[in-house]
Amino acid sequence: MPYDVPSDLAGMTLAEVADAVAARKLPPVSQWNPEMTGDSGMRIAADGRWFHDGSPITRDAMVRAFSGLLRREGDGYWLVVPYQKLSIEVEDAPFIATDVRVHDEDGTRAITFRLNTDEFVTADGDHPVVVRGDAETPAIYVTVRDGLEARLDRSTYAQLAEIAIAEGHDPLAVTSCGQSFALMPGGRE
Repeated sequence: MPYDVPSDLAGMTLAEVADAVAARKLPPVSQWNPEMTGDSGMRIAADGRWFHDGSPITRDAMVRAFSGLLRREGDGYWLVVPYQKLSIEVEDAPFIATDVRVHDEDGTRAITFRLNTDEFVTADGDHPVVVRGDAETPAIYVTVRDGLEARLDRSTYAQLAEIAIAEGHDPLAVTSCGQSFALMPGGRE
């Protein structure tokens, strides 16, 4: 089955983003509880690159397929299929947010992120923006699903900071889907 790359985030309406999210049918990994476990020999580097037995996985379609099988349990990550779950090392976050867009449609203001796996996530109460680190080196994440997060890359963080400055919040924060999210560690909105 050929993969259709979603159109550029900048050219998508909020409704088109919602359609793209709905079109990605992810397997119900949260419902699978296999007894057989093992080690996948896989690692997701802090920069979002995937490796198997030390070699990079260069096929984007493989990365997208594996990313749909990810599950987080406590501090551990697993690739899950109905009959087996395999541990996978994740250095920071399993996804990287590579782009961001603000939508204002029909009175709804939303901030949507595009991930390195061509998934989209809109910041809201179920998908909060989370800040870690300190004031000198903040690390910004958005919750993707079921405890899985995407770390914002430097460019996306800069874009989000510009959005926050334009919103005029002090301390620095952004608003999406009626929720406010601080962009500095310890910041409250």
